[in-house]
Amino acid sequence: MSKTEKHMFSKGDLIDGKYSVQFHLSDYSNAQVYSAKDKSGRLVRVKVYNSSKLKRAHFHSSGELLEINILKSLDHPNIIKLIDFGFFKHELNEYNYLVTEFISGESLLDKFKRKNTLSLYATIPIIIELLQALHKLHSGSNPIIHNGISLKNIFLDYTNENKERSVLSNFHNARYFNDKKTDYEFEDLFLPYLAPETFNNVATPQTDLFAVGALFYHLVVGIPPWLIELPDKYTINESVIERLANERRKPLAFIKDDEIVIDHQIINTIKKALALNVDQRFHTANEFIQALKREVEVEYSDSTASSKPKTYQKKRSVKNSNEPSGFQQIAGMEFLKETLRDDVIKALNEPELYKSYGITIPNGMLLYGPPGCGKTFIAEKFAEEVGFNFVKIKPSDIQSKYINATQENISKLFNEAKENAPTIIFFDELDALVPIREGELHHMHATAVNEFLVQMTNCSEADIFIIAATNRPERIDPAMLRTGRIDKIIYLPPPDEVARQELFKIYLKGRPIELDIDYITLADKTENFVSSDIKFLVDEASRAALKMKTRITMAILLKIISKARPSVSISEINRYRDLEGSLSENIGDQGNKKTPFGFTIPDNKKREE
Repeated sequence: MSKTEKHMFSKGDLIDGKYSVQFHLSDYSNAQVYSAKDKSGRLVRVKVYNSSKLKRAHFHSSGELLEINILKSLDHPNIIKLIDFGFFKHELNEYNYLVTEFISGESLLDKFKRKNTLSLYATIPIIIELLQALHKLHSGSNPIIHNGISLKNIFLDYTNENKERSVLSNFHNARYFNDKKTDYEFEDLFLPYLAPETFNNVATPQTDLFAVGALFYHLVVGIPPWLIELPDKYTINESVIERLANERRKPLAFIKDDEIVIDHQIINTIKKALALNVDQRFHTANEFIQALKREVEVEYSDSTASSKPKTYQKKRSVKNSNEPSGFQQIAGMEFLKETLRDDVIKALNEPELYKSYGITIPNGMLLYGPPGCGKTFIAEKFAEEVGFNFVKIKPSDIQSKYINATQENISKLFNEAKENAPTIIFFDELDALVPIREGELHHMHATAVNEFLVQMTNCSEADIFIIAATNRPERIDPAMLRTGRIDKIIYLPPPDEVARQELFKIYLKGRPIELDIDYITLADKTENFVSSDIKFLVDEASRAALKMKTRITMAILLKIISKARPSVSISEINRYRDLEGSLSENIGDQGNKKTPFGFTIPDNKKREE
């Protein structure tokens, strides 16, 4: 529905015979929004979609409008409440509609127009409530990405005189994270708030967090970040995207005056949220909230935001060093290390011997599990153990918005790896690099997946070994997980009790500690905490001890632990356990595929098996 198209309804008209129109509120590319009253006289907000202008991506697999399906599952004080929905015909056209609560107040856009800028005192509570809403969206088993954070889509409820309420609305571009249909209505999105990956039709929870960072900057500075001049009506095309990309290479400017003091913590918080490299952003909405509440100190360096691939690094072999390196630096996980030595490392270092016995040289392995379980760290230590050249690749290192450019980057990567062979290539977030090609995966992404499959097939013959990591193995194209590409699939669950003891010892080493540290108790109190959680606990204990100018004591550690929660929920851990079986079934019975290694150290009976 064009924004220049006349309004469908006037004051007093009935929508579906139930809702009496009061006045027109706003327009979107395929929808119009009205204030209306229901039969009881209650004021509501009605969004009407022209069904003929909707695409498949706007509908759930059940046939229901996706926005309705999403809102039905949400109940949160900072998310607009769905009241009713339906379908009607009007002047030979068919329409879907949804009815939500009417917010008695104003949009954040209206308030910003009146104020020009908001103080940090006024802005931070709004941003925190918005992040609380996003935490609700992102924390489900199938996260919801809003994809439309803007001044226009946030309402301020003034019904409570003591405290205004921020409400996230307008879910017309929202998508489920696991949904492959990502055909966005770009004309409804605000260009300065769009994360770089959005232009590749890729969205993750961190895409929403980028938009929140842009909103935060906009409110306190007065202009959007990296603003480029465009006409009132424009189309998001390659030229506009390139102009925006060039502008974003410049550092952000932060204004300080007598009223608004943007201190080091706030500046780093905004920079971290707006990192062009997704790996440098906040991982969760809760991390962002902790930074705003100053519960954690945020350090951010612009130099870490480079999107260029890392250079090839020769990883020293443990044989040539007296210092701990390689597997010696990995806490626990003895069975995993033993298996990798027997099945992978020896085969890589003694290929002729293995070939003489008819044993295939391994091509690659996939490490999967919850975030923070040490997948990247293990890959680096593996490279040290073998002594091969090592290069780490993230999706942003090779993905491009230009047709065929991603394929060329993949081909160049493997050619360089051959020149530097023997080489280990570590692919982080493999699910983003090689997503399932079924359904409506964009042609650009499908051809990139095909190029990966070609390059990875039997690449061990060119002395290239692949290590890949993912938090979402179910989203990887099955062809990638076949023998000859990925030969081993290894599940890394949260560390077990023995490994947690070792992690505490590692992270406390070199810090001023008392002699009363009971590592067994610390491990017992941190069940389901991943390695990054334990490092965070130790860092927090160190800060607390520093403030008191004392050593790190058991009491301080226990106090910090009592206030903390694991970053990975029980439901998420159970989801990974369920995936073990499905991965084996989908890929086929290949023996080693079914063994979860992680940080668990098996008993003698398991070793014999």
